[in-house]
Order: sequence, then C-alpha cells, then structure tokens
Amino acid sequence: MEVLLLFLLALHTARTATEGKGKWCYASQLATDSTCSEPRQWKELFEECGKGSQSPINIVTRKVKTDWNLQPFTFEGYDTKQSAKWVIENDGHSVKVTLEESAKIRDGSLKMKYKATQFHFHWGSHGNWGSSPGSEHSIDGERYAMELHIVHRREDFSSDAEAVKHEDGLAVLGFFIKVGKENTNYKPLIDQLRNIDVKGKKGEMEPLLLKSLIPHEKNLTRYYRYAGSLTTPGCNEAVVWTVFEEPIELSQEQVEAFPSTIHFSTNPLLRMTDNFRPVQPLGNRTVYKSNAGAILPPAKALLVIPTITYLLVTLFQ
Repeated sequence: MEVLLLFLLALHTARTATEGKGKWCYASQLATDSTCSEPRQWKELFEECGKGSQSPINIVTRKVKTDWNLQPFTFEGYDTKQSAKWVIENDGHSVKVTLEESAKIRDGSLKMKYKATQFHFHWGSHGNWGSSPGSEHSIDGERYAMELHIVHRREDFSSDAEAVKHEDGLAVLGFFIKVGKENTNYKPLIDQLRNIDVKGKKGEMEPLLLKSLIPHEKNLTRYYRYAGSLTTPGCNEAVVWTVFEEPIELSQEQVEAFPSTIHFSTNPLLRMTDNFRPVQPLGNRTVYKSNAGAILPPAKALLVIPTITYLLVTLFQ
C-alpha cells in the first residue's frame, strides 16, 4: 500500500510538472504560478523562441541605416467602420480585438497588401510606488508606457497558420503609447475593459475607425523596419516589423486602466501586469529607417542641383 501511494504521488508530481512545463507565462506571473515557463524558458517549449531573429529588440538609433525605398504607407479601410461589431477579449496574455480583415495596408516597401486581423496591447504595472513602462520595443534603451500592435496577414494567405510559415507572412505595425493628455478616441475601448476583467471573457463593442486609434497619417512617415518574430510563443520568425516614431498619447488614468482592471486568470488577485517580452539580441540583422526627414545621400543631392538651377533660370527669363 505504501509503495502504491508513493507511486501515485510520483505520478501526480510528474504530471503536474509536465503540465506546468507546457504553460508559457510572463515573469510577473511566477509569484502565483511557479510551474509556468517565463520568457527565458520559452525556447525550451518552443524551439523557434531560441532562434536568431527574435522580437522585440532595442533600436539603437546611431546604428540604423536609412532605406530610401521605405516610403509612406497607404492605409485602406482605416477610415471606415467595420460592418460587424468588434470582438474584444481577455485571452490571458493581453487585451485583444479581432477584426473582420477589411482594413489593409500597402506600400511602405511591402511586396503586397496585408489585411488587418487583430490588435492587442502590452503594458507595465502600476501601484502606490508609481508606474513602470511596458512597451516591448525600446529606443536607445528607453521604453514607453505601453505598446499597441496591429497585426496584418498577407492577403494571399487564408490563415495565420499558413502565414507564419513564411518570413514575410505577417506585417505588424508597432505604436508606442506615452502618458499625456486624455485620448477621447480610446474611451469606448477602455470602457469595455471592466467587461473582460478575467481570462476567457469576451465582449462586443461598436467598431471604431482604426485611424482614430493611431497618430495622424501625416506623422506616420517616420518609422523603423526590421525582420523579426512574434513576441509570444511560438515566436515564429515570420514578421515584417514596422515601429513608428510618433507615439500615441493616453492619459495616466487611461494607461492605468489596463493593469488595474485586467487579470491573467480567473483569480481576481492576479492582475495582468508587465505583459511584455524582454528585448532580444539583434544578432546580424540590420534595422532600417524610413527616409522622411533624412538628409539626402550625396548621389541624390547632386541630382537636385541641376533641377533647382533649371527652375531658377526659367523663373527669371
């Protein structure tokens, strides 16, 4: 009987360890679930998380290269409300909004159109001590309060499962969020947070104009581009990343609404905080910058001189 009890105990322990091993989590969850695998251990569960082109990264501005082919994006359907209601949910890792794939992006040096499929957020924490930043990407080591990711899938693919098999299957637009003045465009979305406070909860909301959630299009010509991955398991290296310089502004209260309201599980004590992956090594990749506001390279600058001369001669004839 004693041997049987020991066997059953060992079996239970092994099964619990195995189940825990299969769960990925953020470091902030370890206090209440020591069996889950935090970001440094993701590669033990998902091989691709340990590869060399992972995201997010720290963008070192003095090392980026200007790419003169990185032209402004064209946003299709960003100024039109979807016909169906948005589905907003707490998926246990973030606040996620599923889209009907009618909005698209093109240009921006992308080889084809990409359909917007969903967007989600990453944020830090808040307490009596103040707030901590929660953006995934950083600029010269500096991080923002939050980060918004709008995920797009190549329009010739019918599913994400198919898209992640290709290095350019997904195009993600990353927007930093800083603390500033209140953003009334975000009020309908933030008002929904209380309805999805615990993991698994879903709700419907009236669709908003996607363009109302991001900076004005004229301010979206300055951005960084690099080849990377999903920032959550399975970390598929299938993402063309675009990180914009111009941040979105939310008030302190709006930013605090995320860690104060959303929970990792059904446990009302486990608030969702610091749901970001630490920056990953850049390796041998290059980060490129769009040409907006950049100084013309010598070859192109020389072409401008005869044009100006011609215009001046024509003007004074």
